[in-house]
Amino acid sequence: MGRMDMHSRNQYLKVVLTKYLKASKKEKGVLLDEYCGNTGQNRKYVIRKIHQLAFSEPRSRKQRTRTYGYEVRDVLAALWRIFDHPCGQRLRPLLEAEVDRLRAMGALEISDRVAEQLKSIASATIDRVLRPAKEKWRYERRGNRHHGRNLLYKSIPVRLTDWDTKQVGYVEVDLVCHCGASTAGEYINTLSVVEIASGWWQGEAQMGRGQQRSFHAIAAARGRSPFQYQGIDCDNDSAFINAHLLSYCTQQQLAFTRSRPHRKNDNAYIEQTNYTHVRRPLGYLRYDSEQELSIINDLYRNELRLYKNFFQPVMKLIHKERIDGRLKRKYDTAKTPYQRLIESGQLPQDKVALLRRLYEELNPVELKKSIDHKLDILYQAYYDKKKSRIVVDPYKQLVPTTVTFSMIQQKHSRSPG
Repeated sequence: MGRMDMHSRNQYLKVVLTKYLKASKKEKGVLLDEYCGNTGQNRKYVIRKIHQLAFSEPRSRKQRTRTYGYEVRDVLAALWRIFDHPCGQRLRPLLEAEVDRLRAMGALEISDRVAEQLKSIASATIDRVLRPAKEKWRYERRGNRHHGRNLLYKSIPVRLTDWDTKQVGYVEVDLVCHCGASTAGEYINTLSVVEIASGWWQGEAQMGRGQQRSFHAIAAARGRSPFQYQGIDCDNDSAFINAHLLSYCTQQQLAFTRSRPHRKNDNAYIEQTNYTHVRRPLGYLRYDSEQELSIINDLYRNELRLYKNFFQPVMKLIHKERIDGRLKRKYDTAKTPYQRLIESGQLPQDKVALLRRLYEELNPVELKKSIDHKLDILYQAYYDKKKSRIVVDPYKQLVPTTVTFSMIQQKHSRSPG
């Protein structure tokens, strides 16, 4: 135990000290022998340290007098704002050169003592004295930048992961961008909507991220849904946090909630479908033309929507528990969103009959062929727009670039088909 660190030795000595003060002379010798043998410290040094701990009064820290009072602080904050919020190293030479000039002009009314303190103050002290003023300034800048949006955020409650997953009609929405390697310019975004009880998915493509376009996309997806909406949950994207959607939900008596900032798990249902329902078929290419918008919407409104909802089973988490530090999850039997909606018993009979007739008419083989054919048309439209022989992999994320419409050259590969 000769390699015991200082913190451990001090703790050990405090334990020995309580016994040492009550022990006889012979017992004190035994305690000292044991402590020195375990720690490797000198016996005389340990005795002196015990006497310091037991009989010396703790020294109080000397309090320094404040050199720069509130007068210097207020004047310094005013000069800091006048000279456009510089740091202490940049403000100090200004104080030395400008304090006397400002006093002569009548723009600064201070005493000679305050003026001398301002000219002699160090740059580090300037930063320390101005710290409260800087924090207030940063807070005001953050708070007033989007004052209208802040009011909207406060009017929309935050929903945690407390959905009733047995009640049909509560949906999560999100935007998936198709910007390729650059976010410059205008490009297509996919509005993805998923119903949490059944996993029923709807998609609608829109050009850009405008609030009006996002609102119309949600209304279009709602019109194609076989169930009545009960509530809408979104992230903190400004495309959703706006007066259009808020007033719409209020008029339609829909619950409108949002997730916590930077917490993707609050929108776990929609995040899971963004890849399987949007990224996997469309890839990571940049789509920014009206022709591509028309092809994508044709795919979303017809074959892809039917294929995902009628022939793609989903599993729901029943419960989870932690066993020996590991999280064990148990899921129910995989069922398609169509089956879950029928089994829920919450749809009107006419909607149930309509879904069953539609299911009987669908052929999954023909749906898959039609999806692949339209994807080929979409990729061909992308390459025709590029007017280039460069072939890229649509399922590989592209390297970011500052060029608006150019793609990074990659190795040649066959177009998926």
